Amino acid sequence: MNKKLLFFDIDGTLYNSSKKVPEATMKAINEARERGHEIAIATGRSPFFLKEVSDELNVDSFVSFNGQFVVYKGEPISKRPIPQEVLAKLSAAAAEEQYPTVYLDQFRMTSTTEHHDQVKESLDSLYYPMPEYDVDHYKNTDVYQALLYVTPEKQAEYETNFPELAFIRWHKFSADVINHDVSKAYGIEQFIKQTDFSIEDVIVFGDGLNDVEMLEFVAGKGVSVAMGNGVEEAKQAATFVTDHVDEDGLSKAMRKLGLCD
Repeated sequence: MNKKLLFFDIDGTLYNSSKKVPEATMKAINEARERGHEIAIATGRSPFFLKEVSDELNVDSFVSFNGQFVVYKGEPISKRPIPQEVLAKLSAAAAEEQYPTVYLDQFRMTSTTEHHDQVKESLDSLYYPMPEYDVDHYKNTDVYQALLYVTPEKQAEYETNFPELAFIRWHKFSADVINHDVSKAYGIEQFIKQTDFSIEDVIVFGDGLNDVEMLEFVAGKGVSVAMGNGVEEAKQAATFVTDHVDEDGLSKAMRKLGLCD
């Protein structure tokens, strides 16, 4: 088998329902690496929120912030911060309607509210504490992603009013906000442009709405795999669907593809 470039989503793909990497997954990834395949992460998470899983899997290549910040072998190869003038408009609109917003740069996240139950509950699901309060954070740094706390119905209004942004639902309370022309698929394109890999060498694994473009982009050229626990849109976009993450679906898919025994 030719050398492959493997991209793994984290939550619901690498991580099971207990937010742990299953032993079978660890074994499969280590074996794939031993066979010469390269391992990378493709996530909506920030770089500072990747340390634990990166260390656990010994990975230093990743697509983070849903494609906004891309690193290959420890070196950034693509950065797409949200323009400050766009963030200023978004911040003003959210503040006027008293919707909390969280801003993320390469190193930390901050919140426009000191405490909010929805912000806390959503970040509790990621085992992350309530962010530091700082309404002006976006003015002083490159922000790669925002979290907007609105209902799905209100999100549709923001999508109309901010065509330069993409709003990707990641929690019942919140949507990721990034540049409209960026996605995990965009991040993978940056890898292809700056490495010796082609799209035919790429295999991706995912489960969420923010994986759909990545799964569609790779399907039919390389291979894309949706987890059995994934959303229906991800399953429809993928080359094939494997078992639930809690049933070792990831390692089963890797064996099916000949990446490990």
